[in-house]
Amino acid sequence: MSSHHYVKEGQEPALIVANGESCSYDLLMQIMEWCPYVVALDGAYNRLNDLNVFVDLVIGDLDSIGDVNRNQKTQFLQIDSQENTDLEKAIDYLIAKGYQTLNVVWATGKRIDHTINNLTTLAKYPSCNIVIYNNHSKMFLIPKDFSKIYKRGNFISLIPIPSCEKITTQNLVYPLNNEKLMLGERSGTSNVVKNTGVVRITYNSGVLAIVESSD
Repeated sequence: MSSHHYVKEGQEPALIVANGESCSYDLLMQIMEWCPYVVALDGAYNRLNDLNVFVDLVIGDLDSIGDVNRNQKTQFLQIDSQENTDLEKAIDYLIAKGYQTLNVVWATGKRIDHTINNLTTLAKYPSCNIVIYNNHSKMFLIPKDFSKIYKRGNFISLIPIPSCEKITTQNLVYPLNNEKLMLGERSGTSNVVKNTGVVRITYNSGVLAIVESSD
């Protein structure tokens, strides 16, 4: 049985477990170590039970849980609204609780429509630090002036949601110089860090996400 320590709400990241393709058990446990509050979308609850993973809250319309035994220490919050997805319901709930850093797993794979919607949902929450993980990558929004140290050869993709203008990059093999990216028109996928050190990315307008990939 997994466990996690208690800290005051809002002090550390929360974890949302969606209902897409599972990540590795090791990755799930690693993220849970620094996320004291765990929320499952209702479709993931049974799968987490099978892994003996405890969650603090299950949120959604709860139509996917069925007759499974419900942990008495887990809160179940039924929200029937069809105006937003279960992932958005979870994010909204956690922001209202004071969390500003959220990690998300099991949000990709399986259905393509769910994957696309989960990834683009980041654009609805530009002021919240949300990171989506799977076994090979992590994706998050970056500010208009972003700098981070990477190793030479690291793979980086820039994903506009849906467009981003006047992007300039430093220390990437395929540089951008005051250029525009737009979904369906021009992508910034599979770029590579040129030299170990700081990569800087600036842009003027729009929403821009970065994907850091391990292979």
